[in-house]
Amino acid sequence: MPPGPKIFLSAGEASGEHYGTLLIPALRRLDPQAEFFGLGGRRMEALGFRPIVRSEDVAVMGITEIVRHIPHIYREYQRLKASILAEKPDAAVLIDFPDVNLSLARTLKKRGVPVIYFVSPQLWAWKKYRIKKVQKYVDRMLVIFPFEERFYQDHGVEAEFVGHPLAELPRPVISREAFARQAGLDASKLWVGLLPGSRSKELRLNLPEMVRAAAMLHRESLENSRQNCEFLLPLAHTLTSPQRDHIRAVLAGLLAAESAPPRITLVDDARAVLQHAQASVVASGTATVEAGLIGNPFIVVYRLSPLSYAVAKRVVDVPHVAMVNLIAGKRIVPELIQGDFTAANVVSLLRPLLYDEEARVRMQADLSQTAEMLQGEESAIDRVARITSRMLHRNERLSPVS
Repeated sequence: MPPGPKIFLSAGEASGEHYGTLLIPALRRLDPQAEFFGLGGRRMEALGFRPIVRSEDVAVMGITEIVRHIPHIYREYQRLKASILAEKPDAAVLIDFPDVNLSLARTLKKRGVPVIYFVSPQLWAWKKYRIKKVQKYVDRMLVIFPFEERFYQDHGVEAEFVGHPLAELPRPVISREAFARQAGLDASKLWVGLLPGSRSKELRLNLPEMVRAAAMLHRESLENSRQNCEFLLPLAHTLTSPQRDHIRAVLAGLLAAESAPPRITLVDDARAVLQHAQASVVASGTATVEAGLIGNPFIVVYRLSPLSYAVAKRVVDVPHVAMVNLIAGKRIVPELIQGDFTAANVVSLLRPLLYDEEARVRMQADLSQTAEMLQGEESAIDRVARITSRMLHRNERLSPVS
């Protein structure tokens, strides 16, 4: 049997690895002998992917964080580049992670490798100058938000909205009662989800204010004889045991500083939290899309290092931070960013979502309309796989570019 095509995959963060994990089986259904190598994580490796560099070793974010890790990222990038030159892949799928992937696109294109970019860099928000690299080195830009298709087409890039993979996931099947038993929760209480982000920097900057907000709500319920809340903090599956132990220790320290500490329970299923919580506080990122798709009323929060925020303020050009607001074209969920992200502001915006049914229903209706906009004509992953396979089976490799 002749060898199958070699496909270079690059997924440098947890969300990218999730999509890579879905994409490998979809590509194998079309090309059973396909081989996969490049940048990816353990879940991709379990599917037969051969990691040249592990995504866990290069995932950083923020201006100051990237600057601090530049030497390490550069060394790993050189390893990836060498693997491209040595193995001559037949096609490449680059998933998000633009600081590395746009550079890899240049190397791939110079070797005549068809370059498919899945999950667009947010060029429409900042670093618009990078559009020149996309125009020169990317053959297909496959986007997961509808407004991105027009942005790229207006800039002469062949782009297609394929739908959002998260929109295809079924609702969590676990019942509220079963989830309560599993996690040791009280099903009679109002549940509030706290989703500070999975990276250590996000946890350090977002979690303390969330805990203070939880404590304020807890005190209010005691003082006003209002139904008490139980707070749920899901841990990302990508966290190691030492990282989980560290979060537990940090959380214990934050709660110890409160005179009347709320009950915050660590759980493993973020989607079940969003399904069953009365409302949630969600750090800006992929989790906000999940919350919107599930229809959980929520507010968006985020805090960066002072330097990262100062730079972002000068270069980011979008009317909203939350993706659901960008998709809807209006503010349907509240946003508390940087200095506005205080416990008092969180409580003020969260209170109506917990106790005012009209406010809850209004937000859920807006979220439902937004979720419909993320549905493609077919599975997003299957669409990406079909486009990739079609480009693999062209009669000739693409002409290299300088």
